Amino acid sequence: MRKDTGRTRKIGELIQRELAVIIPREVGDPRAAQTTLTAVDVAPDLSNAKVFVTHLGGEEQGKAAVAALNHAAGFLRHRLRERVILRHVPELRFHYDASIERGDTIERLLAKARSERTE
Repeated sequence: MRKDTGRTRKIGELIQRELAVIIPREVGDPRAAQTTLTAVDVAPDLSNAKVFVTHLGGEEQGKAAVAALNHAAGFLRHRLRERVILRHVPELRFHYDASIERGDTIERLLAKARSERTE
């Protein structure tokens, strides 16, 4: 991830809040349902923003949701432009965030190690 300045961090938070409202209401693709935006990483020049998402259905459905969201990226950028006051709205690129699954895997491994140690 890039080094965040205060400005890019605030713009990322704004984009995340607005997309969290726009996506469930206005994206008609069912693959994009049940997604959660975990982070938005905005480039220092505001040219693009990486939007990280997770999906309740797991990695396979999450990657399908990312494909749907990337397909709708132009529409979402247009809707953002209507809702926020920015001179330039960054180009949106959606990425699947597997950190939650990795965290769950690590937690299970730690629990297994603890239970083996107590036996």
